[in-house]
Amino acid sequence: MPDPRVTKLAKLLIHYSLELKAGQELFLWTSPLANELNLAVIEEAIKAGAHVDVINDIPGADEIFYKYASDAQLDYYSPITKMRVENFDALLRIDAKHNTRVLSGVDPERIARYRKNSYSKFMKTYMERTAKKELNWVITVYPTPAMAQDADMSLSDYQEFVYGAGMLNEENPVKFWMEEGKKQQKLIDWLKGRKQAVLKGENVDLTMSIEERIFVSANGRNNFPDGEIFTSPREDSANGWIRFRYPSIYEGQEIHDIELWFENGKVVKEKASKNQDLLTALLDTDAGSRFLGEWGIGTNYGIQKFTKNILFDEKIGGTIHLAVGAGIIEAGGKNESGLHWDMICDMHNAEVTLDGDLFYKNGKPVI
Repeated sequence: MPDPRVTKLAKLLIHYSLELKAGQELFLWTSPLANELNLAVIEEAIKAGAHVDVINDIPGADEIFYKYASDAQLDYYSPITKMRVENFDALLRIDAKHNTRVLSGVDPERIARYRKNSYSKFMKTYMERTAKKELNWVITVYPTPAMAQDADMSLSDYQEFVYGAGMLNEENPVKFWMEEGKKQQKLIDWLKGRKQAVLKGENVDLTMSIEERIFVSANGRNNFPDGEIFTSPREDSANGWIRFRYPSIYEGQEIHDIELWFENGKVVKEKASKNQDLLTALLDTDAGSRFLGEWGIGTNYGIQKFTKNILFDEKIGGTIHLAVGAGIIEAGGKNESGLHWDMICDMHNAEVTLDGDLFYKNGKPVI
């Protein structure tokens, strides 16, 4: 008997997040570790009249690929992957890791090469089609022992955390997320038409322009659980400094105490207390990877524990996140890159002003 919250999650993903219709094609990208949720999702999709194509991540396969692939194999862009991202109507990604550190021993230059020469092609089409609403997508998590261990929780406690963050203990979680969308829209309405953002505090002294850019409300449509508003700053506008006290995770590798210095939009200096070489390699992925693709503000005050999973951590109320790399087209972003990598900054001792008007102070909007 499946956990009733898993059944509820499957229904929410198919009918609320993806709004899947009869005749549409769904690409389910998942793991065998999430089989309970996989089967529930497939059942809901089939009942909706959709066509389902499944790809399962085989535990350990990524490590083998990055360790032994030739340059030609790292650069290869599968025509099957190309077909899926160009033609499918919906993408559901279920993250269910068997080992969050599986790539810790892999040369970061090899990962960067793959992202630059292969994955960037997928990302470009993906960003274009999602911005045009041609491809609906959502990413979620299925709790595994490895992910629970990362979060310093038992598996049962982590399951409660995951399902609680998604409000799946509620009778009608969709109603909750729709109400959250209305609250976030009020923030977006205030931000509309603003130009200059100034972030000042213990961990940040940064200015950015959001002129002619759009803030987007995230309320369970594309990430689940959710809770943020985000935009793409103007590519040449970031100036100043920011420090990310939370560890930043990339393919299971932790980079600690990241500091970035920006001039005219570009990261001109970077520093980390752990994995400095990986940080530099990521920022050197391609021509766009030293520029900002996203500025997000976490609005989920029900998530207060850092779990080393960006799906939850970027939503933490009282934080912002910046992503270097690919811009978000629907927000007006123009930066192109094979990288889109989020880093989280604590804002409890900071403030944000827009065009001189106070918007955010000590971890909360004040409008």
